[in-house]
Amino acid sequence: MTWEAGADLVVVGSGVAGLTAALDAAAAGLRTVVVTKDGIGEGSTRWAQGGVAVVLGDIAGDSLEAHVADTLAAGGGLCDPVAVDTIVRGGPAAVRRLRERGALFDARGTRLERTREGGHSALRVVHAGGDATGAEIERALVEAARSEGLTVLDGHVAVDALRDATGRVVGLSVLDGDGRAGTLRAPAVLLASGGYGQLYASTTNPATATGDGIALALRAGATASDLEFVQFHPTVLWSGPGSDTAGRRPLVTEAVRGEGAVLRDRTGHAFMAAVHERADLAPRDVVAAAITRRMIETGSDCVYLDATGLDGFARRFPTVHASCAAVGIDPATDPIPVTPAAHYACGGVVADTDGRTGVPGLYAAGEVARTGLHGANRLASNSLLEGLVVGERAVRAVLADRGLAALSAPVEPAPALPVADRAVVQRAMTTCAGIGRDATGLATASDAIEAATVTAVPVARAGVEDAALTLLAQAVLTAAGTRRETRGCHVRTDFPDRDDVHQRASLPVRLDGSGRPVVVADALVGAA
Repeated sequence: MTWEAGADLVVVGSGVAGLTAALDAAAAGLRTVVVTKDGIGEGSTRWAQGGVAVVLGDIAGDSLEAHVADTLAAGGGLCDPVAVDTIVRGGPAAVRRLRERGALFDARGTRLERTREGGHSALRVVHAGGDATGAEIERALVEAARSEGLTVLDGHVAVDALRDATGRVVGLSVLDGDGRAGTLRAPAVLLASGGYGQLYASTTNPATATGDGIALALRAGATASDLEFVQFHPTVLWSGPGSDTAGRRPLVTEAVRGEGAVLRDRTGHAFMAAVHERADLAPRDVVAAAITRRMIETGSDCVYLDATGLDGFARRFPTVHASCAAVGIDPATDPIPVTPAAHYACGGVVADTDGRTGVPGLYAAGEVARTGLHGANRLASNSLLEGLVVGERAVRAVLADRGLAALSAPVEPAPALPVADRAVVQRAMTTCAGIGRDATGLATASDAIEAATVTAVPVARAGVEDAALTLLAQAVLTAAGTRRETRGCHVRTDFPDRDDVHQRASLPVRLDGSGRPVVVADALVGAA
């Protein structure tokens, strides 16, 4: 049995970008439907701990220009300066609107508290609940969505964008929790479905982060870029042998180091001072790579984050404290064992700062998109900022684009997709395409995934997700194999140097005629 419904805008995803956009769209009079795989509040946003990087004008010595400069420095030469400037300057108004929707940030009197994270030259990260910023933002947006009566199809997975004969998006096909198919006819589809951390066995991401939106966009003819730049968070809680293969792992927010905690190896040596001028507050790619090297050099399964000198740890970081307590660690007296884990996709569907992709009627915002803000490495706490700003801007673009084309009959997409077993994909990517990659490993991963791939028609959420992970793995491996240098969070052990002469450009990826991802060498985006 199938069903069909109509809308002016379909939003895929219910995190910060998706709900911000949906609320704005509904307020503007658009018939808006949100499609989300789990409950409305179960995406990646709720797990974000650190905060929102934003310049509010009340910190001496900080400025919008400094925030832009820090973002560009962290991005390894691949940020789009115009996009960075646009999103950073949109931050103060976006945070103000979020607070008007009920989000409560930590404050002393009327002034918001601020912390500093890696790569930032000033205290500019606003936070909520100590280290529960994402949870507070999600709470506020979900409550606003419910109070406004927003239409939400939870338990539904997006399968494919529907396009007409001209290639324009005219709707979305979905499956509900029982595998029943449905069609949403709409002249605009906004992807806000998050990243692809589930490509890896160990990640900070929830189970929903399987890259569905990027896979859907690629199949619809869109371009993706910067897919090889998968940011590994330097510090997730290590709770003993086997914890690195246990799916989503507890994050130890970078703000702990921002408040003065120090990384030490198994001997107690504070090793970051010799690695970078900002020591423990170096950009994330630098810290994650340094930890990985130190673990190899010392034959250790983890390093240690020493926060024993911080006063009031449990009050300032209640989420981290609870995670530590659950495995018998008291941060007041015990160094916290940590390792890197897959955390954030710096790349995604190529979109401008208004969310427009190269496919008419298809928009993207948040982690699913590559706007040029992050480049080769995301600056800490710029992700919630991007979701807020681009979520708003995308709705304005949808409104401006209304009436450009009338809905026409969709051309049915191919029902069968390449699918590999998820465990094979995660094992191959974790072993061969994590921190530290080389040509042999990338080829080995590609061969293993290819050997496990069959063609099948997804009939439930798991099938859609596995097809997305299979396609994303192929795309990441293709881009990583093409980039023969080390830049940002892409570390090639066989090409350890950065090449700003020939490779300071983003690698666009599209699907060829057979549906395989290929790097489009003649259509570079973001070239310097």
